[in-house]
Amino acid sequence: MSAEERLVIADPEAMERFGARVAAELRASDVVLLTGELGAGKTTFTRGLGAALGVRGTVTSPTFVLARTHPRESAAPLVHVDAYRLSDAAELDDLDIDFAGSIVVVEWGAGLVEHLVDEWLSITIGRPTGGGASGPDGAAADPDVAPVEPRAVTVTGTGERWADLGWIHAARD
Repeated sequence: MSAEERLVIADPEAMERFGARVAAELRASDVVLLTGELGAGKTTFTRGLGAALGVRGTVTSPTFVLARTHPRESAAPLVHVDAYRLSDAAELDDLDIDFAGSIVVVEWGAGLVEHLVDEWLSITIGRPTGGGASGPDGAAADPDVAPVEPRAVTVTGTGERWADLGWIHAARD
């Protein structure tokens, strides 16, 4: 059983707000699978999600440590995983993540998470390529400043927990 919704996120601030909107739906044992190329906004999304959950400390990319646990006052912690360097679900399982007692966000976990849990929310962030050649007035863009480009986001819920994604519409900017 799965459901799917699509939306466009205008900028990094909107991506953080979207993360906060998703956070409002999460509880212990929920798994969010993030997919998107480098720079798509996966960590930006998770930063907004973490802030809305009230985690202690700043959410940063767990690239070099594989997983970071962000504690919360009297609530399930947020576990943020970067599975980029993992080759299979067994390696993800070896991280000994408390899936039942945590909210788990896994970047680069497609093909891995599905072997460990029955239900998850998948968020795919599409980043445009080749854009940003000119500014809003048609003038050449500053080559030292990365253009802010909207992201196409697809949210897919797998399992009964995520069968209804109607709440996503409230997240549109």
